[in-house]
Amino acid sequence: MIKIHKEGLLIFAIIGSILVFSAVILSNFLSDNLLILFPILVLFAFLLIFVARFFRVPSRNQIYEDGIFYSPADGKIVVIEETTEDEYFKDRRLQVSVFMSVWDVHINFFPFSGKVKYFKYHPGKFLMAIHPKSSTLNERTTIVIENHKGIPVLLRQIAGAVARRIICYAKAGNSFEAGDELGFIKFGSRADIFFPVGTEILVKSGDQVYGKKTPLARL
Repeated sequence: MIKIHKEGLLIFAIIGSILVFSAVILSNFLSDNLLILFPILVLFAFLLIFVARFFRVPSRNQIYEDGIFYSPADGKIVVIEETTEDEYFKDRRLQVSVFMSVWDVHINFFPFSGKVKYFKYHPGKFLMAIHPKSSTLNERTTIVIENHKGIPVLLRQIAGAVARRIICYAKAGNSFEAGDELGFIKFGSRADIFFPVGTEILVKSGDQVYGKKTPLARL
């Protein structure tokens, strides 16, 4: 059975009610024409399953290794490159980006145990999340998190062309454990991570990764 995340319960209930109501009405009008009614009901069922899958909560048990940065999101690695981070560090960083399609789990997770040092929300555009400029132009949140050894990493939640709402539970000064929920991005998005230059990256471009499960880097 699919467990629905709290951020999706209302949306699932509204869409489910609309689809059920529509199915009942159509069944009354098309009861004598099953060749038309049946495909429509199958489509409604598919839409409901799709919404349930999007807001699903994965069942993942993980033993976390000290010094490992785990993926904060499900998706595909689309960027591994050295770049300049202009908001917080204002220096050269090693960027790793995870693109989340509509088929991926959209819960974001804290990648290690530590403390939130900085948080800021930025309004912005809704370019395709896979676009390189989405990192600085799209609606986004910036979170700087620090592990118990004092190593800071910047994590950015980025909205996409379809995603219109970023939810973040992180607050500056809060402590957290690896695997705790960091937030949620609704319908297609991206996560950028900025590591210190020289960090050992454990994935390669094109890899599929899973939130709070796949090791991304060794700090």
